[in-house]
Amino acid sequence: MLRRGLLVAAVVAILDQLSKWWIIEAVMRPEGIAETPFYSPTRIVVTPFFDLVMAWNRGVSFGVGNTGGAWNAVVFATLSLAIVAGLVVWLRKAPSLPVALALGGIIGGALGNVVDRIRFGAVADFLYFHLGAYAWPAFNLADSAITVGAVVLVLDSLFSRRTSTKNEP
Repeated sequence: MLRRGLLVAAVVAILDQLSKWWIIEAVMRPEGIAETPFYSPTRIVVTPFFDLVMAWNRGVSFGVGNTGGAWNAVVFATLSLAIVAGLVVWLRKAPSLPVALALGGIIGGALGNVVDRIRFGAVADFLYFHLGAYAWPAFNLADSAITVGAVVLVLDSLFSRRTSTKNEP
């Protein structure tokens, strides 16, 4: 299970970084435009409910703590790496393939966002869904992998039929 989970983590982290490279370098910063990593053109409308945007999240989920503090990138990257270490320990003991794949997705997503924090001091978010006045905060592939992994873990804990090895009273 460990190998499969780590393979998923590697694939997620690589795809996340490739998607961010494409958005930052090719889509949001065309030739001859400002050369700073925080340049952001206007929103690119893809469908009536989906746009590509360039948002830099210096905080955590949904922009919480997005204050631009000098230590945000270091603190959040360090915290993420500590969580990844704990998830790898859990992955080594994963009881099933769905749990191993979910943990791999979470680990890969966390590592993808850590790379951004190290490179840019913030996480690059670019997928923006909205419907009328309702909008979801911009996110990226890493965030999606973390969310899907978390949902799989919750569903597994609710619906798995593993038996306990502890003695029941």
